[in-house]
Order: sequence, then structure tokens, then C-alpha cells
Amino acid sequence: MTTGEGGAVLLNGQTGRYFQINATAHLILTALLDGATPDQAAERLATTYPDAADRAQTDTTDLITHLTGIGLLIP
Repeated sequence: MTTGEGGAVLLNGQTGRYFQINATAHLILTALLDGATPDQAAERLATTYPDAADRAQTDTTDLITHLTGIGLLIP
């Protein structure tokens, strides 16, 4: 994962495909990689972006589903 100001770029080492994620997705993914549970990652997102706290759980679940579906995250 290469990070930047607006998010990060991920490389699927098996396919060679790159994926760009925004800052919100980067926050969730970093929390998960640091050992947080999905609920803890959502809580971190809600704390960081309080105006969007009502969507934090859904956004976290959607990101996990998407990254799992494209092979970047293994549950």
C-alpha cells in the first residue's frame, strides 16, 4: 500500500492490478490492518468524521465486502 494525501493505492500482488482508495477507505483499511475489528474500524471512522457517523458502520461493511470481492482482503 502506498499512501498519499487523499488516500492510498493498493496493489493486488497476484493479479498485478492497482486500486486507488480514498481517505475514508484508507482509514478503515489501516484500522483493520492494525488489528481492529470491523466494529472498531467503524467506530474510528465515526470519531474521525462525526458528521458522517450514521454511515460509518455501513461504509465499513461495504468496503470490506468490496475489497474481499476483488481479492484485496481475505476475511
